[in-house]
Amino acid sequence: MTALALVRPPELSLRWLSVWRRNLLVWRKLAIASVLGNIADPLLYMLALGYGIGAFVPEVNGMKYIAFIGTGMVCQSAMFTASFEGMYSAFSRMHVQRTWEAIINAPVALDDVMLAEWMWCATKALMSTIAILIVLLALGFGHTPLALWILPLGFLVGLTFGAFGLVMNALAPGYDFFTYFFTLVLTPQLLMSGVYFPVDQMPAWLQVAANALPLKHAIDLARPLMLGRVPDGIVLHVVVLAVYAVAGYWLATALTRRRLLK
Repeated sequence: MTALALVRPPELSLRWLSVWRRNLLVWRKLAIASVLGNIADPLLYMLALGYGIGAFVPEVNGMKYIAFIGTGMVCQSAMFTASFEGMYSAFSRMHVQRTWEAIINAPVALDDVMLAEWMWCATKALMSTIAILIVLLALGFGHTPLALWILPLGFLVGLTFGAFGLVMNALAPGYDFFTYFFTLVLTPQLLMSGVYFPVDQMPAWLQVAANALPLKHAIDLARPLMLGRVPDGIVLHVVVLAVYAVAGYWLATALTRRRLLK
């Protein structure tokens, strides 16, 4: 393929909806196992750390510690769910099952498949966001209409990290390759974005690094919403997440074209 073909913008059409629906129908057959797999870990961490450490740290930034960590877990769960879908599940459909190859032999372009996969990553992230938000509501937190804005935030986080996952999928020779992403990208996001403790307690140079992380911007939106407050800097946070998402999706599409359309 020519360099121009690799960098041209993704071509959008409504045909992606059929591919997205196909993923939904397949997911429905394994929905219970999928939901448990995506939300069990963050829920266990939230409950164990929230009540365990919460016994020693009653409040953080004006919130009970379980609400503080729970808000971080909402965003973390969306991040991990979308990343997993963009890597392991997409790699299975692309390389192992060769589902993408079959689809693009129909009147559906590879760009349609990529858009569908990107949106499916965000859809799965939204499902995880809903599940954990329901648990937080059941525990007595987030009883404010503003908390509902965490749902579209979860979808946006899914777009961001789903795009990152699809970039790794386009580069991966096998499943083991994804370990790099978990170690070098997701773990720093988890530890430096304010999931477990306030970022403003870290050294100044680490705070600067944390402010470049997309998960940090998501959490800065989610926590005030959980308290019923309008977040500061909404436009900045949304723009940062959107730029990461669109740039990642564009790159993933270009790399996937290079890999599959030789």
